Amino acid sequence: MVARLDLGEISADVIFKDIKNLHLSVYPPTGRVRVAAPRRMKLETIRVFVISKLGWIKRQQQKLRGQARETPREYLDRESHYLWGRRFLLKVIEDDRAPSVEVTHSHLSLRISPGATDEKKRHAVAKWYREQMRAAVTLLVARWAPVIGVRVEKFYVQQMKTKWGSCNPLTHSVRLNTELAKKPKECLEYVLVHEMVHLLEPKHNARFIAMMDRFMPAWRLRRGQLNQLPVRHEEWKC
Repeated sequence: MVARLDLGEISADVIFKDIKNLHLSVYPPTGRVRVAAPRRMKLETIRVFVISKLGWIKRQQQKLRGQARETPREYLDRESHYLWGRRFLLKVIEDDRAPSVEVTHSHLSLRISPGATDEKKRHAVAKWYREQMRAAVTLLVARWAPVIGVRVEKFYVQQMKTKWGSCNPLTHSVRLNTELAKKPKECLEYVLVHEMVHLLEPKHNARFIAMMDRFMPAWRLRRGQLNQLPVRHEEWKC
C-alpha cells in the first residue's frame, strides 16, 4: 500500500511494509521524501513523525539540490573519467577479446568488442571500478581493523543510491558505494573508518564522535571534501 502526505511545501510518499519502525529517506537529485512504515501504523501517526523531522528534511533537500552533478557518461573517446580523484580521458579500443580496462598515463583505455552498445561499455567500466574498490578496501580493512579494534567479516562493494556506505553490526559487515573509486582515496578511507566505528557504536552520538576524533582526527575535513565533490548523474527512484 502506498499513500501520500502533503505538508505544505513538502510532500512525502508513504510505503507500508512488514517492518517494525519508521524509516525516513530523502532521495537525490531533487530531494524526494519517502517514509517506510509498518503496515498497521495510522497515517496520522506518520504525519506527526514527518512534521517533527521537517527541519532535517529541508536541510537534506537543500544540500542535495546544491550539490554538483556529473554529466551523463556516453563512453566516447576523450570523455572524462575519474579514478581516485584523478582525471583520465577515455580511449575506446575495439577488440574481439574479453572486455578490459587499463590506466595508461592520462588515459583510461577500454577494450571492447566492435559495435558494443553503451550498456556493455558501462558494464565493463563498472566491473573495473568494483575491482579497484575491492583491492583498495582489502588493504584498508587490514590496516584499520587492529587500530579500531573491530573485525570486518565481510565487505560489499556495490552501487548505492543514497549513501556512501553502510554497515551491519550483527554480521560485522560493511557496504561501500562503488562511486568512491572516483574520489580521492582519503575519502574512501574516511567512509570505511566511519562504518567500522559504527560496528562499535551504531549511533552518531558523543561516543561515536569521540572515537572518530581519536582514530582519524581530520575526519571532518575528509567528510567536507567528499561532500563538495560532484556526484553521479542519475534520476534516482524510491
